[in-house]
Amino acid sequence: MNHPVPPQDLDARLQHTTVLVVGDLMLDCYYWGTVRRISPEAPVPVVNVGEKTFSLGGAGNVAANLSGLGCKVTLVGLLGADAAAERLRQMLAAARVTDGCLTDERRPTTTKTRVMAGNQQVVRLDEEDGAAIDAAVVAQLLQRIDARLSSAGAVILSDYGKGMFRQETVTQTIIQACRQKGVPVFVDPKGSDWQRYNGATCVTPNTAELELVHGSRLDGEAELMAAARRLRQRVGLDWLLVTRGPRGMAVFGEDETPTLIAARTREVFDVSGAGDTVIATLAACVGAGLDFSAAAGVANVAAGIVVGKVGTQPVHLAELMHELAEAQAHPTGSGLWKVADRQDAGARLSRWRQADQRIVFTNGCFDLLHPGHVSLLHQARHLGDRLIVGLNTDASIRRLKGEARPILPGEDRAAILSALADVDMVVFFDEDTPLNLIRALRPDILVKGADYRLDQVVGREIVEAYGGAVRLVEILPGHSTTAIAHKLAANGPDSKN
Repeated sequence: MNHPVPPQDLDARLQHTTVLVVGDLMLDCYYWGTVRRISPEAPVPVVNVGEKTFSLGGAGNVAANLSGLGCKVTLVGLLGADAAAERLRQMLAAARVTDGCLTDERRPTTTKTRVMAGNQQVVRLDEEDGAAIDAAVVAQLLQRIDARLSSAGAVILSDYGKGMFRQETVTQTIIQACRQKGVPVFVDPKGSDWQRYNGATCVTPNTAELELVHGSRLDGEAELMAAARRLRQRVGLDWLLVTRGPRGMAVFGEDETPTLIAARTREVFDVSGAGDTVIATLAACVGAGLDFSAAAGVANVAAGIVVGKVGTQPVHLAELMHELAEAQAHPTGSGLWKVADRQDAGARLSRWRQADQRIVFTNGCFDLLHPGHVSLLHQARHLGDRLIVGLNTDASIRRLKGEARPILPGEDRAAILSALADVDMVVFFDEDTPLNLIRALRPDILVKGADYRLDQVVGREIVEAYGGAVRLVEILPGHSTTAIAHKLAANGPDSKN
């Protein structure tokens, strides 16, 4: 199942879906800085902090994903009576998440502070108390949860091992209450003891989490599939969804044969929070009325979006709907997802720039791709982090080179370029020059072959005006599409050359 076909009104359905998230809420704090020396006090780096940022972690990120999808979402969890709790409440409000959290003055708000030097994590500081919750606090939490169940289309238990689900009776009370009210309950698991999840609608482990509860490494596809089937039956789950990174997902239900969903091929910047995105999207879609397999397919597409972002960030409804449309238009693995119109190109560029990646641009007809083209593209790609190819449309080539060209139509030329690892995106332009496309994309580096002079490069003034650069790269002599075309014409179809 590679191409989920959600209902046309999925966006409207999601906006009318209410999801209750129960779990371990935490504050993710980042100190961003640089290291230029070692401390004289100890052999440790000195980080010169330039910025401090915060994000919702744990169950908070699950709730933020649901809100980003347009759902109505309430979060029930535990907070301390401290500054971190106040910051989290403000962030929940800003994310349009209804705050149902309880204050426990005897526990600190779970906080993870990461000190970053560039993109390298130097150290992480954890403030937490993972002990089981006392009976009085448990009673208050269960009361808050029960009061919100009647309005929920789905419930998510987000277990990060910080105390919320330490007692099996707490988890089982919630699951049984959901069962009685006909509300599907989804669990993001922690640890090797899954008996506390008994009777849940679905548990969503990754491969490592599945191996942990299995008790040993699972070697090979058949062994993993057999272990997952046994585990689903033993824990009494309706469904078990195993996330497998670049191998996609495997969905286990009553049928003996699992549903395998291939990963959506795309750039991977950071896998942080991908599991939160999967369970949030899965629960939201089931709550919105999708059957389970279709919901899993949509969750797989959402996971493909979130790994293209840096850090823990939620997926937004507009991104998801756009990517679903693209997934249906271009089959997974075809490479044609690299072909973008100008609006889509802008959205992808935003994600790349968010990751501080340098954008390189070159352009041409690329009719009958030859070693000269491949060399130029390879050199261009290594001048930055992402390479965009501006590709002349068929009409543009006919105006420039005559009615006999192009030899290959635009769709074929784009497919061939998309198959090259050096090419990250292909964008057509119909004008005689790529000037308007360059204005729209604003690449950091504009590349042409060394057979041009700098003053001949179209778009040079635009790029240099905003601080970009123009680079001329070496060309392989003796290679040109025109020469190949002439040779083919001269030899003819009956030639033995």
